[in-house]
Amino acid sequence: MTTSTPRTTALRAAALLATAALALTACGSGDPSDGGAAGPAAATARIPTTDVVSGVRKDPAAAKLLPADVRARGSLSLAASVGTPPSATYLPDGRTLAGQDMDFADAVGKVLGVRIKREVAGFEAILPALGSGKYDLGTGNFGVTDERRKTLDFVTYVNDGQGFAARKDSPLKKVTSLRQLCGLTVATGAGTTFETTLEQNAHLCKEAGEKPYDVKTYAEQGALWISLQQGRSDVVMSTINGLRYAVEQQPGLRFLNEFKRLDVGFAFKKGSPLTPAVRAAVNRLQKDGTYHRILKKWGTGPSAIATSRISPPEIK
Repeated sequence: MTTSTPRTTALRAAALLATAALALTACGSGDPSDGGAAGPAAATARIPTTDVVSGVRKDPAAAKLLPADVRARGSLSLAASVGTPPSATYLPDGRTLAGQDMDFADAVGKVLGVRIKREVAGFEAILPALGSGKYDLGTGNFGVTDERRKTLDFVTYVNDGQGFAARKDSPLKKVTSLRQLCGLTVATGAGTTFETTLEQNAHLCKEAGEKPYDVKTYAEQGALWISLQQGRSDVVMSTINGLRYAVEQQPGLRFLNEFKRLDVGFAFKKGSPLTPAVRAAVNRLQKDGTYHRILKKWGTGPSAIATSRISPPEIK
């Protein structure tokens, strides 16, 4: 279930812009004013819709780990960030959510025997809202970092991380050090680990006596990709899986390389009593085969983890 609010409507429009941008550039146009640009339906035409969740059965042992009040109400409130595939997006109807995050959350709900009450929220707003108790959990391809673990808990379900993409005419071949970005304009998502990584390492250029890189952050993924296509940015830093998917849709771009791997998890308020049950549910999905069916559907097999963990240390 997805709750509709004025804020949700605005976020839905932003998500549709993001997927529409992939279609725009795939058709050879990076200009959103191009009258021949493809719309949301074309942008989402390649989004898989295979049902890999409806057959999931409740696991009494995992469900028993839920707090009594949650079992009594029979639902969990979930905040979902929606951007581009394979993580989360909208189907052509502009209402139906689809993506790896959606499938994993729905499958976990089935294992636990509870209904997922999903509300779309902005990426940068979800983690603070969890801390305040507004939602039980959140999804948004949230990387597990030591900084985030100070105030939040996570239950891991895939391994993704940080990577780079650029136009095919870029001299960049592989980014092994952020010093290679000195003098360039880097586009990335607002409130992400990418933005944090770039900010924390901005001193590298100064220390090397080189011009600093310029970081441009975008709340909307569509605007981010258009900035790259139009030359207003030189390189994009984003999720490995998201970059690989995006460059497949956009002939003028290419994936450069993985930069850093991170575990990705459902996010919770620090100390949440829900984490043992959700971890048990993810591990149950691995045992019954649903886990790998979800990854196969979204083409993210290399992101598989051996077992779900609660707030593991950041991968260094």
